[in-house]
Amino acid sequence: FLPLVAKGFEMEIIPAHRVVAQIGGTVILTCNTTGCAFPKFSWRTQMDYPLGGIVSNNKMYSTLTMNPVSTENCNDYLCTVLCNKEKKEKSVKVELYSFPSDPVIETNTSLVVGETATVICKIHDVFPSNHLEVLLKKEEHILHIETFDGDVISTKTETITVAYSFNLATEDNGKEITCVARLQIAGMDFEPKERLTSLKLNANFGPQNTFIYASPGNSSMEGDSLKLTCVTESNPPAQVFWRKHLAKETIQHFIENNVLSIANARFTDSGQYICEVINPVTKKTEKATVNIVIQAPPKNTTLTVFPSSSVKEGESVTISCTAASVPAVQIILEKKIGDVVTTLKTEDGKYTIDKAQLKDAGKYECTFINKFGNHSLDIELVVKVPPQNITVLIYPSENVEEGENVTIMCSTYSNPPSQMILKKVNQDKEIILPSVNGTFTLYNVTKNDTGRYLLDVFNEVGNNVKVIEIAVVGKLEKTDRIMPMIIAFSCVTAIAIPVVAILIYVSRQAKINGSYSLVKALRLKV
Repeated sequence: FLPLVAKGFEMEIIPAHRVVAQIGGTVILTCNTTGCAFPKFSWRTQMDYPLGGIVSNNKMYSTLTMNPVSTENCNDYLCTVLCNKEKKEKSVKVELYSFPSDPVIETNTSLVVGETATVICKIHDVFPSNHLEVLLKKEEHILHIETFDGDVISTKTETITVAYSFNLATEDNGKEITCVARLQIAGMDFEPKERLTSLKLNANFGPQNTFIYASPGNSSMEGDSLKLTCVTESNPPAQVFWRKHLAKETIQHFIENNVLSIANARFTDSGQYICEVINPVTKKTEKATVNIVIQAPPKNTTLTVFPSSSVKEGESVTISCTAASVPAVQIILEKKIGDVVTTLKTEDGKYTIDKAQLKDAGKYECTFINKFGNHSLDIELVVKVPPQNITVLIYPSENVEEGENVTIMCSTYSNPPSQMILKKVNQDKEIILPSVNGTFTLYNVTKNDTGRYLLDVFNEVGNNVKVIEIAVVGKLEKTDRIMPMIIAFSCVTAIAIPVVAILIYVSRQAKINGSYSLVKALRLKV
């Protein structure tokens, strides 16, 4: 009795010849038979590596399931079928790859223009890595290409890292860096074979090219509105700080972001404004300045006299006129005495009198003029002089008879007005007569009034002394007939002469600076 041999015993593996699978996926190999009633199946790898899968035998077929597929499954698998004594084998090649995700791009924590930037591209879980090609591009410009087709054949999935460094420029900000990864295995059909990731460069730079834009311009009229805008190039946006050169206080004007607004410009708003910008990342700073001119009529005008508006004769005195205004101010200094106006030549608004005299006293007026208006200031200059040009008039004369009155009148030229005292000096005592209005009167003189008198004329600046000699003689007694006529004539003369003297005196007093009140002279004994 001969055993039955299945007629037409055949076998096949599905899929046949070659399987391409991604690591982590599932591969099922099926070994089918026909023409055999009781086939016996067995699986092995060509190099007798572990199967790395689960075998499931059925009546007419057998399966080898690999889930998940790993690098251990990259083998030639053989299915052997025994049908009685007949054996048949077929093999299938399992080829694996791993390219599961797009590249990951990393850069420095902070990218700063002018410094070295490093771009890192990572491709995770690649197999086989020796077939990987990586490109780094900036926009469409290729920065770097790297391949890994070395002699070492990878046996497991790897994370491939590619780094490239370059000097970062301002124009790089916002440009795309792209990492392109290509896994190219000849004869292996899978998708995708190329993966890419892009990243926009955020280049920190600046501040740079900072300037201040003034609207409507650097020069404005008082009362106009003015805006100063601080313009800078910076990433991230710079912090903006405003200040005014040499200003002790902070700016009181409205500031919003990078704009300083002056709603109602004043002359005092003129000056240099400074905009300081700071990049919070790079910590770099930059400054810009602008000079603002507020035009106005003459402002801050002054008229000063040094050392004082009241000086002594012979002292030096300087009259100064100053103004702070834009546009430039024309300064005119004039001396005014009544209707007489004299224009004085100044140097930088200053006029100096080397030796002041009384004629220099008077009103001085500074007029400040520009095209927007004018303004005037005046001051009175007082020149103090000691008593000068002293004139003494004695009535009726230095030689008088007992019982007569002697009037001494004194006129002088001084500023401030002089005071006068009359002194009589002898061995025993000194007699002082005060004066008002420059007049001294000796009543009912006696021989005791004979002597030397000192007339002291003085003010705060100085004094002048005049010496007067008075001689008193006894009365002459006459009894002839013509005495009444002489007496009468003398009386008339005595009356007329004082009147004339008084008129002369009043006329002179009108020319004297200062005034005195007339009081009755007293004779004082000291």
